[in-house]
Amino acid sequence: MSNWNSDGERRAPSAGAEPMIERLIFNNRPIILIVFLALTLFLGYNAVKIKPDASFERLIPLEHPYIVNMMEHREDLSNLGNFVRIAVENEDGTIFEEEYMDTLEKITDEVFYLSGVDRSGLKSLWTPNVRWQEVTEEGFQGGTVIPDDYNGSEASLNQLRDNVLRSSTIGSLVADDFESSIIYAPLLERNPETGEPIDYRNFSRQLEEKIRQQFEEQNPSVDIHIVGFAKLVGDLIEGIESVALFALITIVLTTVFLFWYSRCIAGTVVPVIVSIIAVFWQMGILRLLGYGLDPYSVLVPFLVFAIGISHGVQVVNAMALEAAKGFDPLTSARLAFRSLYIPGIVALVSDAFGFLTLLFIEIDVIRDLAVAAGIGVAVIIITNLVLHPVIMSYIGITRGGVKHVQNHEGGADRKWRLMSYFAHPGVAPVSLLIAVVGFGVAMYYKQDLKVGDLDQGAPELRPDSQYNQDNRFIVDNYSQSADVLVVMVETPTETCTEYPVLRSLDRLQWRLANTEGVESTGSLADVSKIVTRALNEGNWNWYEISRNQTIINASIRQAPSGMINTDCSLTPLVAYLDDHKAETLRRVTDEVEDFADEYNNDTHRFLLGAGNAGVEAATNEVIASAKNKMLLAVYGVVSLLCLISFRSVRAVLCVILPLGLTSIIAEALMAQAGIGIKVATLPVIALGVGIGVDYGIYMFSKLERFLKAGYPLQEAYFETLRSTGKAVAFTGITLALGVFTWMLSPIKFQADMGLLLTFMFLWNMVGAIWLMPALARFLLKPEKIAAKAGNGPE
Repeated sequence: MSNWNSDGERRAPSAGAEPMIERLIFNNRPIILIVFLALTLFLGYNAVKIKPDASFERLIPLEHPYIVNMMEHREDLSNLGNFVRIAVENEDGTIFEEEYMDTLEKITDEVFYLSGVDRSGLKSLWTPNVRWQEVTEEGFQGGTVIPDDYNGSEASLNQLRDNVLRSSTIGSLVADDFESSIIYAPLLERNPETGEPIDYRNFSRQLEEKIRQQFEEQNPSVDIHIVGFAKLVGDLIEGIESVALFALITIVLTTVFLFWYSRCIAGTVVPVIVSIIAVFWQMGILRLLGYGLDPYSVLVPFLVFAIGISHGVQVVNAMALEAAKGFDPLTSARLAFRSLYIPGIVALVSDAFGFLTLLFIEIDVIRDLAVAAGIGVAVIIITNLVLHPVIMSYIGITRGGVKHVQNHEGGADRKWRLMSYFAHPGVAPVSLLIAVVGFGVAMYYKQDLKVGDLDQGAPELRPDSQYNQDNRFIVDNYSQSADVLVVMVETPTETCTEYPVLRSLDRLQWRLANTEGVESTGSLADVSKIVTRALNEGNWNWYEISRNQTIINASIRQAPSGMINTDCSLTPLVAYLDDHKAETLRRVTDEVEDFADEYNNDTHRFLLGAGNAGVEAATNEVIASAKNKMLLAVYGVVSLLCLISFRSVRAVLCVILPLGLTSIIAEALMAQAGIGIKVATLPVIALGVGIGVDYGIYMFSKLERFLKAGYPLQEAYFETLRSTGKAVAFTGITLALGVFTWMLSPIKFQADMGLLLTFMFLWNMVGAIWLMPALARFLLKPEKIAAKAGNGPE
């Protein structure tokens, strides 16, 4: 028997019409509330204990060949891995001043004792591993850059100047203008005493409090600049703390907006509380599973809250409509549940599968985000479709809420009647034409969309952030940039210094030196040529790699640490790049790969690629290959779920095509806004599609019911707008409101995600209300739908 009469209105509820799940829930309300209370207390206790978490390994694609090579030789590349560089600038003079050198010594000592620093690799003008060397008539002479008898006098400072000029520190440890010098501190991934991973948040705070703040206060003429992966991650974690403020703003704005929508205290407070409970459940479950909150997944609770509110609005809206017909709170709640649980589950399962498609991307931090979002949506299915209607069945919609529905029906009807013309035979073709033109324009502008970072510095942070200001200072004043690509040359044991190896290294250096985007290079071949020349009275004719192995062995005897591993089976070539833009990385890695294809043999192999630039290049390749696969998966899953729900390919097209248009326009927006496809922005595409499908599912499920009742398409769409149009519009605005505040974040990728998600949530809503009925006009056959339901003409 149909639940609708000939006027498209719901009949009074009957016992036989109740689904089993409805009876199970509403016949056991006290037990359900007790269980929810116990779970909320338990999971809430765990939620408040969850901690920020960031790991270098979770941010990189561990299965990519570049990263496999890097991890295999990680111990041999300890000096080229995770490090920080601290530039100490003398704003009022040069480094050759007593006060400056005293401050530099104190800072070096302070850095030496920081937890996490690999003290054996620490370099500064004050460390004994920084030396000068020269060739004289009597042979080689050398010593530490700081004179043994240094006492701060003018004579010792002049001697220091001479030693610096005779050393190889200019451009690496000493600025080209001699107004600053660097303390280079390699880091240990794990504390050797406890075995625990380095705490980037704590390490970053130590750098700020014990280094920057302390010494800038002690010496006003000193300015300190700090860069490195650990400092970047520390700043990102610090930025997470500001998320709490955004959460408060979001909750307040949502509550105000929700009350304006419903004019019902219960319809405002209950959805907010239930959505907050969902967030606590999600975070509690994540902690129990061993997850923390990294800079990417920390935004998922916002999404969970916004999704919870958006689905809660559907419950409030449905209950208000039933209460306006005179039903009591329990009956209104049961009818609302009965009409919403199927489209609600389909929508939320679509959300969850949309998130889980991110598991295709072989980067753990994105997979963590997928798990966090998937758990959040699973929780919402329980809280919003069970807890919310059960609570409302006791409280009900207030008189103010009921009156608001009754008083606004007439005025709203005029608005819905006007919007129903989107399904009119004369308007629908115009809408489709606009959509096609929009698609073409978006396809044109999305051609500029690139994979990877498009800006210098740390794109995760805003250009005016302290970290990016520090990075600009180091790039402008030192010849060794912060963007390092390491090519690993692998050889049989004890053969990494043989002539064929060094000769091939020299050839690759020459090719890279003539590649756009490469600032400078360095390898064991340089050391051998420099020393060979020095051993021959500095004659430039000897600035070459000798074919005599004895001469080669003598030339590399004093090679810097990190240039040869312990068994001489690996030597690195280091390339310093102008930036880490996607095109720069692609150009340089292509050059290395072409060279490797030509010169790799049984005696040596050139392997990419370590260093931060190598990691970025690998990440870009993974993102580029995963993008289309992920889009295909998310659209495939969402389409399949819609097909199972509506049992019609035409219905699926009505729901999915507006989402596809939104995705194309969003990519065009990214291209024109200078936002590349990277770790932070790729998930947005899946999130936008997975959540955006909710509008179409709710709208089409209502439209289908009215078509089954025998309504013509435009009239059916009018009734759809009357019953759920306001809720769908509010859903879009609520979702957008939940992520809009991200745009205020000091973390740029959070701001980028906020911009894109706000656009996608709003535009998906527009697509469901505007484009779906136009598609329905051409794709659906209302008379067949009605006849199939038994309400069509005989």
